[in-house]
Amino acid sequence: MKWPASVMLIRHDTSAYNILKDKKNEDALYQEFLRAWREDPASHTTQALAAKVREKFSLKQGDAKTPLADKEGRQAYETGLALAKIGAMPDVIFVSPYKRAKDTLAHIRRGWAALASVKTFEEERVREQEHGLALRYNDWRVFQALNPEQRELRELEGPYWYRYPQGENVPDVRARNRSFLTTLTRDWTERRVLIITHHLNILAMRANLERLSATRFIHLDESEKPINCGVTLYRGYPKRGADGRLVLEFYNKKYYR
Repeated sequence: MKWPASVMLIRHDTSAYNILKDKKNEDALYQEFLRAWREDPASHTTQALAAKVREKFSLKQGDAKTPLADKEGRQAYETGLALAKIGAMPDVIFVSPYKRAKDTLAHIRRGWAALASVKTFEEERVREQEHGLALRYNDWRVFQALNPEQRELRELEGPYWYRYPQGENVPDVRARNRSFLTTLTRDWTERRVLIITHHLNILAMRANLERLSATRFIHLDESEKPINCGVTLYRGYPKRGADGRLVLEFYNKKYYR
């Protein structure tokens, strides 16, 4: 079989950005902005409210430096405890170089101490989608309200094909994920692989391994988004096809309270 024996993907623990989104959704100013957006995303009122939201809700940090919301990493720690009891030891660990992913791995190791002896590589190809200029706005609606041509372009191209200025679109992420899969089949045949990564890269892995269409990808992103510290497992079956196949065993499983 050319494939790994198993590939386990874990999304990072809840980040400061995830908490920022929750705070926005509970905020009166943001709700006023959403009402104006739904009525007319291009109006002066919407733009004025967008500018206020941008000022009020900003991490003022690059994506690679965004920390976890909980310094104790409870979700990751409890996930590590659970997997230490039921999971097979990986032969290799790949982790995104982004701070929230590396900190997630550190907390998983607190719960699964044996992972400390496993060879580990930082792998930039499993980083999150790059949002380019939109990162300065911390909200796609705010970004589009203040940059109406980008809203028009996204409406023309759709969320799958639209590329953020100085950033990536979904096919870009799938392309680098496909390159990473080539590394796995070259170097880690019939070995157990653990990957600590991000929301869109997990979906890209699914799309590449399962040959999902753009329509199916967007459905997953809208309706079955990976949860923080959700665990996804593919298992290799040598007799499936000429070279074996990785088959999805479970997706988005939660191991913490």
